[in-house]
Amino acid sequence: MVVELGESEINVNITRQVDGPLIRKLTVSNFRNYSKASLEPSKQMVILLGNNGAGKTNLLEAISMLSPGRGLRQAQLMQLNRAKTDAINEGNTIEAQRQWAVSVKVESNGLETIIGTGCETAASDGKSPKRLVKINGEIVKSQISLNDHLSVSWLTPQMDRLFVEGGSQRRRFIDRLVFAFDAQHSKRVNQYNHALRERKKLLQSWTQDTSWLNAIENSLAEMGVAITVTRQDLIRRLSPIIGKKMGLFPSAIISMEGEVENWLENNSALEVEQRFREELKKSRADGPSVSNQTPGPHRSEFKCLHSSNKMEASFCSTGEQKALLVSIMLSHAILRKKSGNAPILLLDEISAHLDERRRSSLFELLENLESQIWMTGTESSAFSDILKIAEAYNISEGKIV
Repeated sequence: MVVELGESEINVNITRQVDGPLIRKLTVSNFRNYSKASLEPSKQMVILLGNNGAGKTNLLEAISMLSPGRGLRQAQLMQLNRAKTDAINEGNTIEAQRQWAVSVKVESNGLETIIGTGCETAASDGKSPKRLVKINGEIVKSQISLNDHLSVSWLTPQMDRLFVEGGSQRRRFIDRLVFAFDAQHSKRVNQYNHALRERKKLLQSWTQDTSWLNAIENSLAEMGVAITVTRQDLIRRLSPIIGKKMGLFPSAIISMEGEVENWLENNSALEVEQRFREELKKSRADGPSVSNQTPGPHRSEFKCLHSSNKMEASFCSTGEQKALLVSIMLSHAILRKKSGNAPILLLDEISAHLDERRRSSLFELLENLESQIWMTGTESSAFSDILKIAEAYNISEGKIV
C-alpha cells in the first residue's frame, strides 16, 4: 500500500521539477526474499519503511543491479535467487532455485524506457548462468549499455567504515564513481587485475616465458597509466564541488596518492608507461611473493581530508566520517547532473550516525538535486521533514503492504 502524504508545506526556494531519470515502476521476481513484488512511485523521494530483515535493502539492491557490476552488496548472480521451500516436504526443507529478474520503467526528459536484467536459466552443460540485460525488450550485448539509460549511486551502512578499512575498498569506491563517467573504466580495472594474476603465475613457473611476460607487463603499464589518469581526472572535477561546504556537511580535500600518480606530475603518460615497464622488469627478480608490491593503481590510496580541521577522514569521528561520505556522494551527483542526468540515489539507513540537524540539512539538499532518491528506515519519524513531499511504502517479510 502506498502511503500518500499530501503536498509539501516546506519552502526552501528550490525547484522540484525533476526531468529524470525517474523510476515510474519497479518489478522484482524471485529476488532475495521476494517472490514477486511491484510498486509504481510518482514522486522524487521514495521511502521504504519496515523492520530489520523485512526486505527494504533488497529492493535497493534490485535497483542497483540496473547498473553495470554486481550491485550494492557485490553479490554473485546465484546469491540473488529466492530460495523456495517445497510445500510438499516442508519438514525437510528443499530449496529450489528460481532465476531472479528486475525490471523498471524509467522516465527521462519525457521519454519512457523499459530496462530489465536477470539471471538466465542454468545451462544443461553445467556452465555457470549468465546475466542478461534487456533495453525495451531487446537483449543487449554488454551491461555497459545500462549506463546509456540510467546512472545509479548508493550509500549503505557497510560503507560507513570506508575510511578505516583496507585500501582496496576505497579503490573500489572511487572506481565506482569513475565508472559513472567512463563506461570502459571497469573493464580496464578488471583486465589490469587479471594481468596482475597472470604475471604472478608466470613468475611462479620454473620456465618463465619472457616474451609472454613482456606482453603482460606492457599491458599492465598501458592500462595502469590509463586507470590512474582517469581516477585523477575525476578527482580534479570533483574537487571544486566538494571543496565547498554544503548545508551542514563538511567540505573536503580529496586525492589519489601513489607512485604512478607521482610520476605523472612531471612526465607525460607515455614516459610514465615506459618507466612502469622498467619497474616491472626490475622487480621480476624479487619473485612472485612480492609481485603485487610493484607500483601501480592496485596500490594507490584514496585520501580524504576534512577541510575545517585538516584531519584525515580515518581519524575523524564516526559521525564526521559519515558526513564526509555524504559530501562525496552529493558532489558526485551534482557533477553527474552537470554532465547529463543526475543519478538515482539509493540511501540505505541514511539516518544512521546523522543527528536531527544534519538529517534536515541532507533532506533539503536532496530536494535540490533534481534526482530521484530512494531511502530506507525503520521509523517514519526519521523522515518527518520530508514525509509531506515523499512517497512511503511499508515493507514486511518480502511484501509491499
